[in-house]
Amino acid sequence: METLSLLIIRTVCAMAVVAALSTLFRLYNSTWKSSERLRKRLNMQGIGGPPPSLLYGNVPEMQRIQTRAALDDKASACSRQRGGGEFVAHDYTSTLFPYFEQWRKEYGPVYTYSTGARQHLYINQPELVKELNQCFTLLGKPSYLTKRLAPMLGNGILRSNGPSWAQQRKIVAPEFFMDKVKGMVGLMGESAQQLLRSWDERIEAAAAEGGKAAADIRVDEDLREFSADVISRACFGSSYSKGKEIFSKLRSLQMIISKQSFLFGHNFFGFLPAKKSREVNNLEKEIESLIWKVIEERERECSDKDLMQMIMEGAVYSDQGLDKDLFRRQFIVDNCKNIYFAGHEATAVAASWCLMLLALHPEWQQRVREEVRRVFGGGNILDPESLTQLKT
Repeated sequence: METLSLLIIRTVCAMAVVAALSTLFRLYNSTWKSSERLRKRLNMQGIGGPPPSLLYGNVPEMQRIQTRAALDDKASACSRQRGGGEFVAHDYTSTLFPYFEQWRKEYGPVYTYSTGARQHLYINQPELVKELNQCFTLLGKPSYLTKRLAPMLGNGILRSNGPSWAQQRKIVAPEFFMDKVKGMVGLMGESAQQLLRSWDERIEAAAAEGGKAAADIRVDEDLREFSADVISRACFGSSYSKGKEIFSKLRSLQMIISKQSFLFGHNFFGFLPAKKSREVNNLEKEIESLIWKVIEERERECSDKDLMQMIMEGAVYSDQGLDKDLFRRQFIVDNCKNIYFAGHEATAVAASWCLMLLALHPEWQQRVREEVRRVFGGGNILDPESLTQLKT
């Protein structure tokens, strides 16, 4: 009896060892071996890159390079500050992604690197990137990124792939052709005039109180509101005041999602903690509800044909599956979220960066002013037909 028990224990242990080894082999094959095969295929095409480690790929090296670059930047910033030199450099890439810059110098504009189980291809050739973006049936946004962005973007044009992306692009793209954009210039000018008037009023108020013609202005926040107002009025026929709550909640959602590290991984195996997850779900529902209110208002009105109208019509002709009403609602809401987010956030950041660089380089300001005076004749009204003449 004792011998039988011992035999059973040994059999169970042997089975457990075999199962463990089998699991490890599958993991090894699906992670390291598949990445290794991919690297060899790229190597045969002349594409190299930094050698990865077995478990973590190039992540430890990326972290080392970033830490070293941060210390170097801190030391050089202190040196510039003491010497009265430029404190902010316009070459932000080497600050944010020093490992990409270092590897680009070592391996050229196209190379491969690894973040553990994932193999990445770095491309710094605009024409090649453009060509890849046109191959929508073969390539697209990576699932490990788009999955995390789902609460913010749904399955709209910024997150979708393949035929779904092509279909949505066919609906949205015509609204951003040059003729349509020229028609939006007047609205952009009105929003800009409102922003400039508000700055003038704050400067005048500060002068009246303290006797100085200067005021503290949070330019980045004002530009975010300005770009939101433009995208709301130009694409959705409503002012920023109507969409203010939508933008505010989208920004809150963005802040929660952005705390996850896309490159270096994060805790909870890709899942947010329960409290944050509830916040994300609540914000997602609130944003959807607010957007749908705007849509229902538009359906009751006889509005001009703008981007929202095109999205609403596009939802009717799309591949609707079983539940037509649910699909239509999701299609419209997701694409509105995409335009609300991408249309104002990216533009606001770019405009803030541009103004900061102009403030650092007064000689650039002078060149821009001279060009604007030459093209528009010193007037305050922008002529859409003359915009193409602006080169600086």
